[in-house]
Amino acid sequence: MFSRIMMPVDLAHIGTLKKALKCAADLSRLYGAPVTYAGVTTALPSKLAHTPEEFARLLAGFAEEQGKAEGIETGFHSILSHDPTIDLDPALIRAAGEIEADLIVMASHLPNPMDYVWPSNGGTIAMHSRASVFVVRT
Repeated sequence: MFSRIMMPVDLAHIGTLKKALKCAADLSRLYGAPVTYAGVTTALPSKLAHTPEEFARLLAGFAEEQGKAEGIETGFHSILSHDPTIDLDPALIRAAGEIEADLIVMASHLPNPMDYVWPSNGGTIAMHSRASVFVVRT
């Protein structure tokens, strides 16, 4: 049913993604579909990485660890953005097209009042992506 899965990850908040990571791995095994972990970074230094290249190495290492731990085929897709807070959703939608993902598995937070003002990332991506979107409540 699915041939390529993309999972957006925030390497600074991996602990909050455990349920979604498990879901992506389970679906990968079920359909024999590789999981590509996508991460968005900026050219500016951050607590996580000083350069986009360092971020890509961290993301690649994370993907490799997930593959070994879950026994699945994995890859990574590092996305450079001038402002990830504004460009996150469009960047992830473009990435899904670039890697030809037909399923996006992503974590979501519990709804809160601000969701009535700003749409959720999962909702926006589901509305605009050609891929199916599985939003896992964390």
